[in-house]
Order: sequence, then C-alpha cells, then structure tokens
Amino acid sequence: MSPHSIQAVRPNQIILDSIAEGVFTVDLDFRITSFNRAAERITGIDRQAALGQSCRGIFKASVCETGCLLRQVLESGAAIVDRPIHIVRGDDRRIPINVNAALLKNAEGDLIGGVETFRDLTTEDRLRRALQRRSSFDDIISKNDRMQRIFDILPRIADSGSTVLIHGASGTGKELVARAIHCHSPKRKGPFIAVNCGALPDTLCESELFGYKAGAFTDAKHDKPGRFARAENGTIFLDEIGDISPMVQSRLLRVLEERVYEPLGSTQSVRTNARILTATHRDLAGQVEGGRFRQDLYFRINVIRLNLPPLCERREDIPLLVDHFLEYFNRIHPCKPHGVAPEAMAALMAYNWPGNVRELKNAIEQAVVLCPGNRIEVHHLPEPVVPEPNHVLPAAGLTLREIEKRAIELALQRNENRPVATARELGIDKNTLRRKIKRFGIAVPA
Repeated sequence: MSPHSIQAVRPNQIILDSIAEGVFTVDLDFRITSFNRAAERITGIDRQAALGQSCRGIFKASVCETGCLLRQVLESGAAIVDRPIHIVRGDDRRIPINVNAALLKNAEGDLIGGVETFRDLTTEDRLRRALQRRSSFDDIISKNDRMQRIFDILPRIADSGSTVLIHGASGTGKELVARAIHCHSPKRKGPFIAVNCGALPDTLCESELFGYKAGAFTDAKHDKPGRFARAENGTIFLDEIGDISPMVQSRLLRVLEERVYEPLGSTQSVRTNARILTATHRDLAGQVEGGRFRQDLYFRINVIRLNLPPLCERREDIPLLVDHFLEYFNRIHPCKPHGVAPEAMAALMAYNWPGNVRELKNAIEQAVVLCPGNRIEVHHLPEPVVPEPNHVLPAAGLTLREIEKRAIELALQRNENRPVATARELGIDKNTLRRKIKRFGIAVPA
C-alpha cells in the first residue's frame, strides 16, 4: 500500500486523539496505519514507532498467535464487541484490556483493513481484586450471607483453641476452613496434619493416628510415630470423622478427654497438645440415634459447629469462584482464556453442582484446557453442565437475583408448584425454597 493510500485511510488524528479509548487501524497486511494518543498511553509505545509495524509485534496480546481478533473480523465480516484480553506494554508489563474490532472501509465501501478500539482494565481489575479480598477469608471465597457470618467468627474460633466440628457436603471446602483456623491460631507456626479417616481401613486407622512400636504386629520392625505425634505443637484435622469404627472412636474419646494416647504395642501413655479439628458430611446426630456413633464422642467434638452451605445455596458465589479459578489456571497455563461467555456463565449458574466447589474447579480446568481462544463458551464445559438442547438458559444481562428467581419459577412450573419436588430438583432444602419464594415475591397458587 502506497504512502498516499495509507494517508487516505488514516482518520482525522485530532478526533482520534480526543478519544479516551485507544484506537488503531490496520491495512489488509495487518500493518498499523493510525495510532491515537490513548493507544500510546495504554501501550507505552510511541505512535511513530508503531506506524507501519505489524500489530502483533506492537501489542503482543494473549490472542495474537492463535486467535487474532482482527483476522477473525476480516475473515468473518462480523464485529467483535467487549472481548477481554491481555497485552504486554512497551515496558514489559502485562495488563488487561477490553477490545472492540470491526471492518474498515473507504468512502466507496471497499474493504481496506480493520479498526480496533480498546480500554485499559487495570483499574477495574484492581477493584475486582479488592472486592474479592473483601469476599474472602484466606483461600475461601464467598459473598454469601451465611459464609460471611462464618468469616466474621473464624478469627475468634481460631484464637480459642476449642475443638471444632465442620459440617458440609463433599467439595464445600471443609479442609480450607480447617486450614484457615490453623493459620490464624496461636499454633500457626506448628504443623497442620490432615487425615482423611474415610480413606483409611479400620485396621490401619488406629496405627496411622497413634503410631506403633517395633514388634506390635508382623512387619513392625521399627517404631513409627502416628499423625498425633506429627501434629505436636500444631493442629490435626480429622476429616470424615463419621466413618471411623467404634474401636477408634473409643480411643479418640480418651485423647479428647485426657489429652493422652498409647501407640500400638506400647504400655506407656503419650501426651499430646495438638489441637483437634474435625469434619464430616454425615448427620452425626442421626448416627448417634442409630447407635453408629458414640454420643459422648459426639458431644466432645461438637464444641463449636460450623455448617458450610452447598454451592447450590450460594449461587451468587459462582462468578467470584470462576474468576478465581481462571486466574489460578492462567498462572499454570499462560495465554489461556480470561473470560466466560454470557451463555456459558448462565449454564454454570443454572447447574446444581452436586460436587460443589470442587466440581466447579474441575469444570473450569477442563474448559481452560479445551478452549483455544480467549473466552470460554458453553461447548467447552463438561457434559453434565451443558444444558439440554430444549433447556432455556436465563437471558444474558440478567442480575444474579433475576437468574435465581427465574430458575425457581421454571422449577415450580415443571413440578406443578409442589415445593418438596421443586426443592429436590433444585438441590436445596424445602425451608430454604420457601424463604427464597418469599424473598423474591414469587406467586405460588394454593
């Protein structure tokens, strides 16, 4: 393209320089033909250095190699709106920007290149991170009212030294809560030892917890310290405590009452100062009534109880968690997607998440691996999350409150306004459903 034609395609520079957003144009060879003052400020690159250069060499964007936005526009003819990406500034600092791209035509209507506008998202990104910090406690992220109440009391619980029972379904973050308690406790400089009691057979659970002496059984050739010994001056976390056998329950009760235990094969008691935190997904009170769990042990571990709600009862946390997991996986897989399409987010919001936060993390990891571009779409999500073809997703642009209200209304319609069946489909308690119906003002026929 001749200098005269380049000059012809340049928009009025005075107008461009008055725009707060960065603007640049390219010819059909992706050479920059105009570059406004905001583009200089955002990229840290002088206009004269940018003109005539390949846009890929100037922006070094996260999509330049595999999903160039201008190339997509020139090939499809369709504009791109509000696409979040990252670029590398002239000072090698990586920043987030929001991009719009469209075709560039001359007065005769001939295609002569592309135009891209962009704005710096650094301030918004800082605000989002600040909001995330206010909605988190250590590695636990939530703005749900019930979780916020737990955040408020966690420092006092951590400082107390009391035994804690954390109750919640699998994947709700019970170990994260236990670690947060340890990290804010006077024993934070000591070890944190986690034991999944449900994964240990009865024959091994006792020796794993309390250790053994040489000769205690066949192949016990050396002394082996147990988890309680390793947790000395620190915290031991007994996950899935509802799965331990009556024999181990009896020995654990003595530890809680007297702070002593005996390794297998030993005749001498060992004192422990480890703080004990426990967790379960089971109804321990029901197990006590059924004779499957010792009542005295239940009262010993149930000094302070924390009930973690399932993810289906804190759907407002899903966008926060998605952002958190995207940021985490982007540190592992560079130049991966930095956003989620509205349709994909609507699918994530509508799914019931029986595996809770752990399942959501796995879903985002799969989407990050499968997504070749800059934005996760519905077809990148795991099969259970993708809605059926005839399933109507909430419309993009709705607030979280409106999405949740619409989901409840549709579930009520499918279940002929029967609250028990509707609650079962939504994966929530019927009393929770009644509260939400009242809060959202949903009219339910008698």
